[in-house]
Amino acid sequence: MKKRKEMIYKYDAFFDPNGEGYTVTVPKLPGLVTEGRNLNEARKMAKDAIRCHLEALLKNEERISSRSSAIRKEKVRVGI
Repeated sequence: MKKRKEMIYKYDAFFDPNGEGYTVTVPKLPGLVTEGRNLNEARKMAKDAIRCHLEALLKNEERISSRSSAIRKEKVRVGI
């Protein structure tokens, strides 16, 4: 088996409290959703889910992109 050079990819992950833990989504990887009972477990599950997703893309010889998408995340200040 041909050994690949290890690449490091960075993605924004969103951790949404769901009453029983956290639901994790990664906007740059549509369809990727995982959960954890607490924040620490949710982080571990997110890493594993991202790794599996990327490995599947590589296996299918699809392109992996970690570039920023057109979606912007900004803080908005509103005074009332």
